[in-house]
Amino acid sequence: METIFSPHSFSPLFNPKFSPSKTLLTPSLQPTPNSLSLTKPISSNLKKQSFQSVKTPISIPKKWVSQIHHGLAALALSLAINFCPILPSDLAIASEFDILNEGPPTESYVVDDAGVLSRVTKSDLKRLLSDLESRKNLHINFVTVRKLTSKADAFEYADQVLERWYPTIEEGSNKGIVVLVTSQKEGAITGGPAFIQAVGDTILDATVSDNLPVLATEEKYNEAVYSSAKRLVAAIDGLPDPGGPKFKDNKRESNFKSREETDEKRGQFTLVVGGLLVIAFVVPMAQYYAYISKK
Repeated sequence: METIFSPHSFSPLFNPKFSPSKTLLTPSLQPTPNSLSLTKPISSNLKKQSFQSVKTPISIPKKWVSQIHHGLAALALSLAINFCPILPSDLAIASEFDILNEGPPTESYVVDDAGVLSRVTKSDLKRLLSDLESRKNLHINFVTVRKLTSKADAFEYADQVLERWYPTIEEGSNKGIVVLVTSQKEGAITGGPAFIQAVGDTILDATVSDNLPVLATEEKYNEAVYSSAKRLVAAIDGLPDPGGPKFKDNKRESNFKSREETDEKRGQFTLVVGGLLVIAFVVPMAQYYAYISKK
C-alpha cells in the first residue's frame, strides 16, 4: 500500500498556519509532544527569554550609577561648604581690604575689626573724640585689626587707610588715623598736615612707643586705645602730657651660683668623696686583717 503525502505534510516545521484537519498522515506518523517539530519553538522561546533577562538588568544599573554619581557630588559639595575650615590668614586678608573698601565709620570713631574693644570703651571714645571735633575741627579714627599680611607694618597700613578714606588733601588734612595690630602688638599713627601739626611729633612718637605696644603686649587693648586718645587730645588742647605706661622691668632671680658659693660647694664635695673612698678601701682591709689574725 502506498502512502500519499500532502504538500502540507511538513507544515509543523515550515508552515505556521498548520491545520490538523488537513493532515493526511497516518496516526503512527502524527507528531508527538516529544517530536522535533516542537523543539525549535521551545528553544527559540528560551533564547528569547534569556536575551530579555540579560538585556533588562543592563539598563537599570546605568540609571542607578548616574543617580549615585549625582548624589555623591551633592554630598561632597555640602560637606565642603559646611565643614571646610576657613584659615585665619584668609580672614585676615579679608579684614584688611574690608576696612579699606568700607570707608570711615559714620556713626562712631572706631572700626573694631579685631573685636577687642568693649562697648564702654567705644562710648567713651565717641564722647571724647566728638567733643574734640566740635571744638578743634580735628577728626580721629581708631582702627583695630588682628593681623596684617598685605603690608609690612602698621605704619604702611595706616597710610594706606588714610589715602583710601580721604583721597584728597582737603579731605584728609584734619584727619588722624590710629591703627592697632593685636597679633603683632604694635600700633601706628598717621594723619594730614593739620592733624600732625596740632599734635606734634613728640607726642606722636611717645604714643606709638609707649601706649600702644606696651599695653597691647599685656593684652590691655581697651586701655591702650583710650589712653592713646586722651594723650592725643591733651596735646591738641595744649594740656600737660599725661604720659604713658612703661615696660615693666621684671628681673628674675638667677638660678646660677656665685663663684664663692661654687668653690665652697666644691670643697665640701671633695671632702665627702674622699671620705667615701677611704671607707671603701680601709674597711675591707681591716676586716681581712682581723680574719687572718684569728687563724
